Amino acid sequence: MCSLERRGDVFILTITGDDQHRLNPELIDSIRAALARVKSESFLSTAAALITTAEGKFFSNGYDLNWALSDPARIRPKIMSKKLRLLVEDLISLPMPTVAAVNGHASAAGFVLALSHDYRLMRRDRGYLYMSELDIGYTIPRWFVQVVKSKTQSPRIWRSVVMAAAKITAEMGVEWGIVDSAHDGAEATVEAAVKLGADLASRKWDGEVYAATRRIVFADVLAVLGSDESVGDSGDFEVVSRL
Repeated sequence: MCSLERRGDVFILTITGDDQHRLNPELIDSIRAALARVKSESFLSTAAALITTAEGKFFSNGYDLNWALSDPARIRPKIMSKKLRLLVEDLISLPMPTVAAVNGHASAAGFVLALSHDYRLMRRDRGYLYMSELDIGYTIPRWFVQVVKSKTQSPRIWRSVVMAAAKITAEMGVEWGIVDSAHDGAEATVEAAVKLGADLASRKWDGEVYAATRRIVFADVLAVLGSDESVGDSGDFEVVSRL
């Protein structure tokens, strides 16, 4: 599912395997467990940073719709949505800077995962950032839109992302202010992310202050994470820990 490596003050979380890294409860739980370990170990050092990346051609191609829609009772989409919202809250609350090293395609919920990091570095030779809901006939969740708005510069850009389903290359992402830098290949992208993470960790910011500041900055995102109207979750749905 995912691996965790530490290089000095930098944690590298890698979504493993050569598939599309579709977000289902098993993968989301694996990522959240790695983040819990990062948070626990970070208390043993003065400062740290997190890099999230993936193996293969995909960063994440979004929700695992085959898994979700195979349930006639429609409970699985609620579980999947709730778990992803908890993951996003985990990232916003993590007591250190976070960097997504986008190695390939990041679509829909996978794009949201990348946006939930403080910085995004992307390989220029492969992959798109792509909010695909309009193209595949799904209504985008309100909370997805709030995440996009929180990380884009202008209404024109988030209109292109959400209302035109733009396929955003690394160079476009840099121009639009969504991506911080573009690099030649997955390895170079990860190495640049590690260097950025080390530079950020060297500032030795107080992690709890950093997390509290991030929660203030993204208060509008946190305010909408409690529900997801697109799956009929009004906020009173309780997620089971295991299916």
